[in-house]
Amino acid sequence: MCKFMPGQDDVVTLVDEEGAEHDFNVIDVIEVDECEYVVLEPAGEESGEAIILKFIQDEDGNDLLVDIEDDEEWEKVADAWGELNDEDEDEDEDDDELEDDECEDDEEDE
Repeated sequence: MCKFMPGQDDVVTLVDEEGAEHDFNVIDVIEVDECEYVVLEPAGEESGEAIILKFIQDEDGNDLLVDIEDDEEWEKVADAWGELNDEDEDEDEDDDELEDDECEDDEEDE
């Protein structure tokens, strides 16, 4: 269903209540309880703030992004995304440790 691929520089344009367009970068796409969600951040900003929207299909089969209105659902999705970020950070730390070990090995060889 999802047509976005994180890391592909996808930009989504959303229209607010007043008709103004706002561009967002796709940070991640996650699945929770067989539903897909997209994590977005404002394009051109590195505020560290993200929004999460749910993918649905209308009666014509068009993909739509909608607000998550149920607090319990939102918490579940936010927690899932937080856990994924924690895993990514742990992997990055492991990669950094490997690089540090490789550098130490190189220095010993000299």
